[in-house]
Amino acid sequence: MIGQKHGGFFGLVQRTLSQTANHIWFERSEAKDRHMVAEKMREHIENQTNLPILIFPEGTCINNTSVMMFKKGCFEISEAPIYPVAIKYDNRFGDAFWNSSKHQLVQYLILMMTSWAIVVDVYYLPPMKIQPNELSIDFARRVKAAIAKQGGFVDLEWDGGLKRSLPKADYRHEEQRKFYEMLKTE
Repeated sequence: MIGQKHGGFFGLVQRTLSQTANHIWFERSEAKDRHMVAEKMREHIENQTNLPILIFPEGTCINNTSVMMFKKGCFEISEAPIYPVAIKYDNRFGDAFWNSSKHQLVQYLILMMTSWAIVVDVYYLPPMKIQPNELSIDFARRVKAAIAKQGGFVDLEWDGGLKRSLPKADYRHEEQRKFYEMLKTE
C-alpha cells in the first residue's frame, strides 16, 4: 500500500502494517518524497515476486457520488499495467463515508461498527496500460473515466485536496483570468 504518513492512531496502524508487508508512506508536502515514492514503486514492480501495489489515486476519501482528479504519480510508471477497481458503497444500511469535518475518528468508528451492514459493490476492470505517446495525466484521466463509468459516478476534474486547503494562488489567478475573459465584452 502507498499512502500519506500519519501520526496518532493511523500512524500506529501504518507501523503495524509495515511489519507485515512492504508499504510506502510519504509526506505529501515534501517534493523529495514524491521522487522517493516513484523510485520505490519502480523497484517494487521490477521484482515479479512482489505483490501488486494498492493505490488510491484520488489521495482522499469522497462521498460515494463522484471520482475526483487522480494524482498522476503512479501513472508515470509506464512499465506496469494498472488494474482499476471501482468501489461503490450501498448506504441503505450504513454509510461508509467519513466526513472528517463532521465526525471525529472515534465517532466515525462507532457509527461504522453500529451500522446494520456495510454493503460494497466492487468492480474489477480490465488492466490498462499507458498508450504510446500518451501523457501520464491523460492516462490517469482515461483510467478515472473508466472507473467513473463502471461505478456510475460523476467524473470530476477537481482536486480532492481542495476540500481541506485553499487552492494555490497561481491556480486561483488563472481561473479568475478565465472568468474575466468570459465576462469581457468587446
